[in-house]
Order: sequence, then C-alpha cells, then structure tokens
Amino acid sequence: MTAVEQAYRRHWARLLALLTAELRDLDLAEESLQDAFAAAVAAWPPEPGNPPAWLLTTARRRALDRLRRDAVAARKLPLLVVDDLPDPSAIPDERLRMIFTCCHPALSMDARVALTLRCAGGLTTREIARLFLVSETTMAARITRAKKKIAQAGIPYRIPAGPELAERCDGVLAVVYLVFTEGYAATGGDRLIRAELAAEAIALGRMLRELLPADPEADGLLALMLLHHARRDARLGPSGELVRLPDQDRSRWHRDEVGEAISLLEAVRPGGTGGFPGPYLLQAAIAAEHAVAERAEDTDWPAIARLYGSLEEVTGSAVVRLNRAVAVAEADGAEAGLELLDGLDGAMGHHHLLHATRAELLRRLGRDRQALDAYGRALEAVGTDPERAFLLSRREELSAR
Repeated sequence: MTAVEQAYRRHWARLLALLTAELRDLDLAEESLQDAFAAAVAAWPPEPGNPPAWLLTTARRRALDRLRRDAVAARKLPLLVVDDLPDPSAIPDERLRMIFTCCHPALSMDARVALTLRCAGGLTTREIARLFLVSETTMAARITRAKKKIAQAGIPYRIPAGPELAERCDGVLAVVYLVFTEGYAATGGDRLIRAELAAEAIALGRMLRELLPADPEADGLLALMLLHHARRDARLGPSGELVRLPDQDRSRWHRDEVGEAISLLEAVRPGGTGGFPGPYLLQAAIAAEHAVAERAEDTDWPAIARLYGSLEEVTGSAVVRLNRAVAVAEADGAEAGLELLDGLDGAMGHHHLLHATRAELLRRLGRDRQALDAYGRALEAVGTDPERAFLLSRREELSAR
C-alpha cells in the first residue's frame, strides 16, 4: 500500500466530516477531498510533514476554486442543514455527525449502508460495489440518490440530542451490524464468508466505540463482532464446505480477538455473566460462552439458553427464538427445542435456517421422513453455495440410513 493509500485509509473519514461541516455540501466536500488526494499523488510527501493538514488545506482551496469557477460563491445555499457549530471540544469528533447523517432513518437501509461505508468508512465506490456484488455504476447511483435525498429532505448534519440520541444510536449500531452480518454470512453467491466486509464493519465498530464512549451497547457490538469474526478460519473446510460450530478446530480461532472481546465485556460489566441490558451485550455474552469453552462438549448450554431467553424478552425477534430453540435443544433435549419452533413459520417461513434447524431436531428424534421434508424446504430457500452443499450432504446422509 502506497503512502497516499495509507493516508486515505487513515484520514478520509475525519477530513470529509470536517469539510462537510465547513462547506455545508456533502458533494462539494467529497469532490474537493478527492481532488486533494489526486494532487497528493504528485506532491507526496507533503511539506512540512503534516499529511492531514496538507490534504485539508488543499481540499479547501479546491472547493473555493470550484465555487469561484461556477460563479455561485456569493449565492451558494447550503445543501445540508447545519446547526451552529459548537466548540470542537464539545463533541468527540466530526465523524460522529457524519455517521448520524449517513444513518438517518429517512434514508433506505441500502442507502445508509452505502453512505456509511463511503463517507465514514472511507471505501471507494468500486470497493463497496465489489463487497455487495453489484456493479460500480449501480452503487454510484445508489450513493448519489442518497446524497440527493439528504439535500432535498433537509436532513440535519448534526448529532441528535435528548431522547432522539438513544433512538438514533440504535439505528447507527444496526447499520454497522448489518454490514458485519453480510460479511459473516452472505445472503447469496458462492462465498459464505466475506471477511473483508466483516473487517470493515469491525473498523466502523471501533470508531463508534471511540466516538460513543458512554454507550455500553457500542462496546457490546464490537465485542460481538470480534467474537464471531475470530472463528472465520475454522468455519469452512479445505474445499470450502461449511463446518458446524461443534466440529470446528478451535485452535484456528483467533484468540487475540477473543481476548479483546472478553476484556471489553469485563470492562462494561465486571464480574458475572448476567444482567446485560441491551441486545448487543446479550449477544456478545452468548458468543463469549462459546468462545471460552475449550471443547464443544464443555459449552454451558443452560447458560446460553437463559441468555437467549433474556434476549428474546428484549427484542421479541423470531431469529432469536430460533437460536434459543437450538440452545434449549442442547440443554433440555430436541423435543423441547422443537416446541419453540412452533409459530415461527409466519415470520421465517422464507428462511432456510428455520427449516434446517427443524430438520436437525427431527433427525435427532428419529422422525426421518419429516426431517427429509424439512431439508427439502431448506434447500428451496438457501442462498449460498456452501450452505446448499452442506444441506445436501446432510439430507443424503439421512436418506442413506
């Protein structure tokens, strides 16, 4: 990676946030900063050796040049609604304003994800397009529509206050977790794991934890992502086949990432494993139970089932109920787990994991014909090639016996 590329990764998000606050125009800020980085290719290393200051100064000059060239400097209306800027020391970083703008609920979730990766994560449009398996033209149009929506709707470039802050923080965390989830378990294509996308989400999670130091759920989200990502090398076999959690080689888990996550959880809640107030901390606690078990048979399934029960109370999520059913089946038997799947078809009938889970539990109970039917429904709904291959192998094993 060249020095300019390193500077781009390190400084893009912060400089773009500062320029947007100054210029009140996200498009102008982005174009001017791109010009500055283009100029840096020829002028690097900058003098007197302060790259971000050089880039910011150059971008400001390019913005002024654009305004002068267009002869609208005196008439320029702000495309972003900006509150009076506070003392810089009153907020941790201008990037937080940028993130809240990118994740505004007036934007579609696709737009929030794309803008967050572009403006806060510093990825290029080409990189984002590649991560989400669409053309660069399609992704560019998506980002352009999102920026127009910000301008036309007068979306404020600010950090919300009071009750709105907690509500919007939840939305910001959800966007980052959505990015991670698509990297951890892709919804389609020939790759189940897209580690580079998961890594970008973790980078955003670190940024959020830095910018929201008083929010324990930001700690929980980062810990959760680290714990799941730590297992990436063990989740697929030599031929790309899916390896279930009990069968994974735990020596291949990234123990440094596990250790970091456990430390985060201990810092938020010293001692004990219960009493987590929010969904990300609860999910991280569940993942931690798996991570600290040296062998699959050492897993404390009753503790995990209790944590899932608390999580279901907090979220009311059908996906959580599905995962709770798996934990209860391990703790109390397949029949008890199967009972918890009742009523989920309305919310998750389209999802292969519900049918796959039902198939596995029916299989344990010796109800092979019903299990084969459930495998068939799972295969109709599955999206990735590795998961399809896994389900086919499980169905074939059952048919053979």
